[in-house]
Amino acid sequence: MQRTDVNTLGEFGLIKHLTEKHPLKNKSSKYGIGDDAAVIDNGRMQTVVSTDMLVEGIHFDVSYTPLKHLGYKAVVVNLSDIYAMNARPKQITVSIALSNRYSVEALEELYAGIYAACDFYKVDLIGGDTTSSPKGLIISVTAIGQADKDKIVYRNGAKVGDLVCISGNLGAAYLGLQILEREKQVFLADPNMKPDITNKPYLIERILKPEARFDIIQAFAKAGVVPTSMIDISDGLASELFHICTQSEVGVFLEESGVSIHPEAEEQAIDFKMDPITCALSGGEDYELLFTIDPKDVDKIKYLPDIYIAGEITPQADGIKLHTKGGNIHPIKAQGWNHFENK
Repeated sequence: MQRTDVNTLGEFGLIKHLTEKHPLKNKSSKYGIGDDAAVIDNGRMQTVVSTDMLVEGIHFDVSYTPLKHLGYKAVVVNLSDIYAMNARPKQITVSIALSNRYSVEALEELYAGIYAACDFYKVDLIGGDTTSSPKGLIISVTAIGQADKDKIVYRNGAKVGDLVCISGNLGAAYLGLQILEREKQVFLADPNMKPDITNKPYLIERILKPEARFDIIQAFAKAGVVPTSMIDISDGLASELFHICTQSEVGVFLEESGVSIHPEAEEQAIDFKMDPITCALSGGEDYELLFTIDPKDVDKIKYLPDIYIAGEITPQADGIKLHTKGGNIHPIKAQGWNHFENK
């Protein structure tokens, strides 16, 4: 039997390979695999469902991730997918597999974070499963939300001439992770050394305790705006641009000056001898929103807080390009998080 390494396909290539020959069978299954969340038709209201799994040693390191923060983050990363559909999360389920290394007290800490996120985002924990694992900790969260049928936003709706917008700032979570990894190596080399993570609090918070942008969804509703396409920025801006452009069959012209980078992130990138825009494009775990709007809606969003107009949708033949602050134009490569290669 032929053996194909999953790395040759990557995460999304593997998902497509395993599912593309199996169409949806039920009329109520309006949209399946291929977006931030699946959509189930319940008449006027649509149910939106998303699942994410966090695996110890792949997605998190308990040597520098407090379990309470981990529980909070496990919920947030799923809620972000629901918001990326312009929907409101209502419930979650949580399933965990754990080794005997984890005590009841450790799980209490984990669930304290889970319930803190539920309280903040006003969602209910309604079920799940618990089982043993031969090694480490695995957390799987499913988020369930709702939206009006005519308000749901997919990745495939961007049109030539639409404006590209980004919420918040990018690259900070990636740089926070680099600081934590550096301090871990320092500690392993000399356990008497105390890790120094106090001078970049914003970067550390962005990686350990991110927030989903429910405020942006609320702002859309108040302003009467429905984006033409949207995706959450979990795998890096470049990767998410490729998802929108591929599914919408368009290109994009991105202005570097339109990508917001926090001063602390810019300073740390330079200290690490990295290009700040590269961190923003390829870093990931920002959980901001990338979306496109019809130009006629520009007056409705240009004064909304923490939203940046960063470019324009172009014909597919024009490709996916970055216009740098120095005036150069470069093709963008999708080099974000790879779930099978990053260990």
